[in-house]
Amino acid sequence: MNRIVIEKREVAIAVILSIITCGIYMIYWEYKVWDSLYKATNRPSNAGVDVLLGFITCGIYFIYMLYKAGKMETEAMAMYSLPEKDEAALYLILGIFGLGIVSLAIMQSNINTYLADAVNGANNNHEDDPQRRQF
Repeated sequence: MNRIVIEKREVAIAVILSIITCGIYMIYWEYKVWDSLYKATNRPSNAGVDVLLGFITCGIYFIYMLYKAGKMETEAMAMYSLPEKDEAALYLILGIFGLGIVSLAIMQSNINTYLADAVNGANNNHEDDPQRRQF
């Protein structure tokens, strides 16, 4: 059985690193958030292709991915019987106005608060499961 592990990340540190590195860390962070959402919805991860398409389309695909990630987040919450919040439109609007980092921060906060524990708990058969925090 493949074990799915959704990693928690510190939102404040991710935002600071994104600013300090002039957005380079944000690209990695986007990849990891999208990968986590693909895992949470039991889909094969296309996060690498999504990042590549974002570059090819000069950022337009990144804005679309914020919306798509919002929909995946809602789907994942429904799968694990968590309170559903469809924030896809909010993510899209923030992305259009150049505030994609705010969308990512909200997504990461939701992943940390709801999805990581639910997904990791669903995979945990009363085994030791150390929670991994990554930056």
